[in-house]
Amino acid sequence: MFLHLGGDTVVNAEDIIAIMDMETTSVSKITREYLTYAEKNNDIINVSFFDLPKSYVIVKSGVGGKERKIYISPISSVTLHKRANR
Repeated sequence: MFLHLGGDTVVNAEDIIAIMDMETTSVSKITREYLTYAEKNNDIINVSFFDLPKSYVIVKSGVGGKERKIYISPISSVTLHKRANR
């Protein structure tokens, strides 16, 4: 099954590691550091071009799923979670 994250972006639901709420999780210092690190390594893909980001989704990528990509989404984490569990 695939999960639509916004725009023209879909990911394989089996590759999803976490669906996180942008507002509540970005308060933590460790989370901000992780997102900053991911941004410096070009691991962030912003799919909320014209809308405010509401969530981010951490997805396995690469050979063997050893790499990570973070998708910034305009869709709420609650909605994405509901879609993923259908």
